[in-house]
Amino acid sequence: MNTGINYSEKIPNNVNLSEDKTLQRALEHWQPNYLNWWNDMGPEGSQNFDVYLRTAVSVDPSGWAQFGHVKMPDYRWGIFLNPQEAGRQVNFGEHKGEAAWQDVPGEHRANLRRIIVTQGDTEPASVEQQRHLGLTAPSQYDLRNLFQVNVEEGRHLWAMVYLLHKHFGRDGREEADALLQRNSGDADNPRILGAFNEKTPDWLSFYMFTYFTDRDGKFQLCALAESGFDPLARTTKFMLTEEAHHMFVGESGVSRVIARTCEVMNQLKTDDPAKIRAAGAIDLETIQRYLNFHFSVTIDLFGADESSNAAIFYNSGLKGRFEETKRDDDHQLQGQSYSVLAVQDGKLVERAVPMLNGLNEVLRDDYIKDSIGGVNRWNKVIEKAGIPFRLVTPHKAFNRKIGTLAGVKVSPDGRIVSEAEWAANEKRWLPSAEDRAFVASLMGRVVEPGKFAGWIAPPVMGINRQPVDFQYVRFN
Repeated sequence: MNTGINYSEKIPNNVNLSEDKTLQRALEHWQPNYLNWWNDMGPEGSQNFDVYLRTAVSVDPSGWAQFGHVKMPDYRWGIFLNPQEAGRQVNFGEHKGEAAWQDVPGEHRANLRRIIVTQGDTEPASVEQQRHLGLTAPSQYDLRNLFQVNVEEGRHLWAMVYLLHKHFGRDGREEADALLQRNSGDADNPRILGAFNEKTPDWLSFYMFTYFTDRDGKFQLCALAESGFDPLARTTKFMLTEEAHHMFVGESGVSRVIARTCEVMNQLKTDDPAKIRAAGAIDLETIQRYLNFHFSVTIDLFGADESSNAAIFYNSGLKGRFEETKRDDDHQLQGQSYSVLAVQDGKLVERAVPMLNGLNEVLRDDYIKDSIGGVNRWNKVIEKAGIPFRLVTPHKAFNRKIGTLAGVKVSPDGRIVSEAEWAANEKRWLPSAEDRAFVASLMGRVVEPGKFAGWIAPPVMGINRQPVDFQYVRFN
């Protein structure tokens, strides 16, 4: 396999697709269904826009993408795997030290398929969640970033569909079709994971989603990039290259909202949320509530704190830990333990579980550490503005819907509270209908190059060294 990508074929790829005619025909049969899905469920009313997008042209880290204006339905979605690593081994679990698998081992087939389908399902789901946002974009720059995220989530769907078609026969083809049949929030046929059935109704939600929920994607992809199934590891490694921009969109988006709010607070010399809202900015308290919601919904995505599936996936060499090979233990974890939270006598307590069963919690805790880093960078913006307010990530037991802590009433600072205390404070802790209606009221569309909505500051620089007032989208 080469690092360059063959764009002369109907489906761009670097996997020599033309040499496997059966697979090529199957994917070319799936392609029109994908394009129908994109036209029905992708970004609303945007099919004719020329958008300044990056497209992968190579998997060489030093020059993997090129930029240019393209209509999104004509975007070259393709199949790109990182180069094969000579002599790569399974690095963990009971197969540790064996040669990495190029084909699916029969005994792990069902679990691998489940892992790939679950990951694949999140990709189109987020496009569906975000499909109306283009109608209320705060600037051309932001509109372009939304569309970039969307086309790359589409590309990540292709990545998983290739693995299903190539390695799982008829079952894989059926699963690939089902990925286009489920829809985010659909009452009868929803997406697999809860967070991907939530609405993304406004741009503050979008920035929080791309910061927190795409970061879950990063951690899941990092765990799969350790897989003993080599084609999955190589696929997810290249997906991670694209994912970094999505988290940048989220982190910088929230940062710019905060910067504008602080500017308004200093102009008006007030920290009164009502006055800040009246001036058309989003008060810091509301930003904190949105943070609480998106953080808590996202940490549920890591699954139950004790999980026999997590143990099986690890033991079988299918899904590792974040940065597995950088850890200095035996990579088999037999006889080791890990702390998870439980409720005892009305208090949260730690209890030890076998580490293999606690691997969801290990990944969740790694994710939380990483998330706090960006929140600290947001606080630097507030600090620089001289405002004595700090955003905080809530306690990991707050607002949980999955695992031992599901439905336990816990305050953001980690106290178990009564139903009455929860009811009295819920509007202080999570976005209320009034908060969401206020944020929605700010969402007017701004499309003139270099102009920005009043609730968000401009970015420091444009995309791909272009000026901030570049024409990122041509509305034909």
